[in-house]
Amino acid sequence: MTIDELASEYIQKTERVFEELMTVEGLAHSHAGSVRQVIEEARRYLQDAKYYLEKGRFETSLASIAYCEGLLDALRMLGFVTFSW
Repeated sequence: MTIDELASEYIQKTERVFEELMTVEGLAHSHAGSVRQVIEEARRYLQDAKYYLEKGRFETSLASIAYCEGLLDALRMLGFVTFSW
């Protein structure tokens, strides 16, 4: 698989995650705002990944989507969101 195909596959997988992503009910108010901020940052990394893929900057696209996935995984590991890859 080429790097552009890999970036494209990860982008598609992550878009699907955003469609099913749910925040856990009952989060403390202080956590809820922070969780929203991290989710929005992850969305920005997804948009960056798509932009760089379109521009042919495949390594940067792959790095951006990896950051996005890392943020989402961290939220899931902390028990703030639910989704499956």
